[in-house]
Amino acid sequence: MARRKHNRNQLKENIAGYAFIAPALLSYLLLIAFPFFLTLILSFTKFNFLKVKDIAKLGKYISWVGLSNFKDILADRRFLQAIVNTFVYAFTTVPVSIILGLVIAYVLNGKIYGKKLLRLAYFIPYISSIVALGAVFKFLFREDGLVNRALMSGGWISEAVKWTVEPSVSKIPIIFLVIWTSLGYVMIIYMAALQNVPRSLYEAATIDGANGFQQFTRITLPMVSPTTFYLVIVRLIAIFKIFGSVNVFTMGSSIASNTSIVQEIYSTAFSDYAHGYASAQSVVLLLIIILFTAINFVGQKKWVHY
Repeated sequence: MARRKHNRNQLKENIAGYAFIAPALLSYLLLIAFPFFLTLILSFTKFNFLKVKDIAKLGKYISWVGLSNFKDILADRRFLQAIVNTFVYAFTTVPVSIILGLVIAYVLNGKIYGKKLLRLAYFIPYISSIVALGAVFKFLFREDGLVNRALMSGGWISEAVKWTVEPSVSKIPIIFLVIWTSLGYVMIIYMAALQNVPRSLYEAATIDGANGFQQFTRITLPMVSPTTFYLVIVRLIAIFKIFGSVNVFTMGSSIASNTSIVQEIYSTAFSDYAHGYASAQSVVLLLIIILFTAINFVGQKKWVHY
């Protein structure tokens, strides 16, 4: 009798558990798993959703082309340029944001006046609307904007630079925007990591005569290296998926000199309506993310201290 009661209670607990996870599970299946596998399938097809007139006969609107889409990507100069542009964003913004975020977190973690207000000031851009921040940076970097005025008054340039038009400099405002918006997140994560560094290590180093720089390089950096590894992975993935910062800043013009991979995928799917080809581009993006994540996991054994 007691065993039956136990089984009933266990069944009720299981039902309650499944009921609680059901919304999250359904959301995952509908919004992540299903689109993921559908994208993999469509990447081997030629498909235009706008041509579908009868959803019950969807199959006749899909043409199987095998690896043709991936072969076309190798000759697609615009998409290859988008890959190069995204690499530029990744290799400039990720190291700078991580280094600056660590320095700011280290300073604000110490005894400094108004550090709570400074923490808030650095974190606000991360939670702010990218549209608003893009408008601010466009104002700063326009021909008669604050940046050109400061550079001209300092004698750095003789005439105003067309930051948003000239291909050679059009990435610079976007890079600054991405760094500024990501600093708050990096800083908060590092501050949490710094709280877990034992104070006894710094006290022992001080007794041994180590200065502040030596303590930072010999204690702080190794102790927060797992956090650094996490941030490198997360920020690289975020930059490879960058869309809002580029799209808002260029107002959707998709200038080839600064367009990102995701922006190019979006243009292919919703401007050219080549959904099969856009799916193939998405798969290429996935493979790039997996490759760089794997490289980081292999390399972390040499510099991450657990």
